Amino acid sequence: MSGNSIIGEAAIRAGCQCYFGYPITPQNELTEYMAAHLGRRKGCSFVQAESELAAINMVYGASLVGARTMTSSSSPGISLKQEGISYLAASQLPAVIVNMSRGGPGLGSISAAQSDYFQATRGGGHGDYRTIVLAPSSGQELADFTHRAFELADKYQIPVIILGDGMLGQMMEPVEFKHEAPEKPPVRSNALRGAKGRPSRAITTFTSKPTELEEINWSLFRRYQLIQRRETTYEAFMAEDAKLMVVAFGVAARIAKGAIKNVQAEGLKVGMLRPITLWPFPSAQVTSLSNKVKQFLVFEMNMGQMIEDVQLALTGNGDVSFYGRPGGVIPTPSEVAKVISRIYYQKGLK
Repeated sequence: MSGNSIIGEAAIRAGCQCYFGYPITPQNELTEYMAAHLGRRKGCSFVQAESELAAINMVYGASLVGARTMTSSSSPGISLKQEGISYLAASQLPAVIVNMSRGGPGLGSISAAQSDYFQATRGGGHGDYRTIVLAPSSGQELADFTHRAFELADKYQIPVIILGDGMLGQMMEPVEFKHEAPEKPPVRSNALRGAKGRPSRAITTFTSKPTELEEINWSLFRRYQLIQRRETTYEAFMAEDAKLMVVAFGVAARIAKGAIKNVQAEGLKVGMLRPITLWPFPSAQVTSLSNKVKQFLVFEMNMGQMIEDVQLALTGNGDVSFYGRPGGVIPTPSEVAKVISRIYYQKGLK
């Protein structure tokens, strides 16, 4: 299946009840898949909204009444959804947001890029909030992470972002769907389903009392700390005796694996750390690696956005180089292997 279709099928199997979207390349196949297949589950709704703003507010409404809900878009479309995502976070409502990112800024190009890292990992919208961000690198992970995204969203009452790109969305790979949700997902206790037999309640993001808002923000902050302790995930690849560590995520990590295998065959001791959750970022693992590795290469398909998180984790206890291709240019493993070899010898790692 194509990556976009994999997400759609995985979402349906995860119990997604409502999908709201608006067309934009390179994720249109996901919207098309949901339009064609979501109806096979009773009581599920697909709506092609009139705009990205409308779509994210429909997500907000569906989540309010307890539905498992999802939207998807690409880069500039996700930018238009940011206010709604902030409202979801403030209201402590679960939702899954898929970004199959493209080259930017502006309308940019439809080619695969990773230039939405800052937007995804720093909240993206206004106010003090975070979203869990999952970064798959294969068709199988698109399926597995989509299921995980719905589970995490419900567990922590938080928006979860799946950050892919045009390459992941368009390529085709075999996939096994390992999860199947019950016919009716569990009903959330805080859902607004009518007040018959109980006092009515309201969910709002506004308060005129600064002290009340401060306590809400501290409550969210404590939840984010819990997520950092419990849900941070990563992959270590050939890291046991590495003298140079590549740090890459998503499709870039997949490209880097091929490059590392090439240089390993030449006797270079190179490994890779792949953040799977971009937020929470695996800072503790980077810090731990710096006890034995002092040279790091951050490789991204952007101008170097993840460097900040790597440098913050190292706290000066390591040297960070960067190689990137912004704007939608997809490098090859042989190209990245040449960069790794050059840095390896320049740093005297023999």
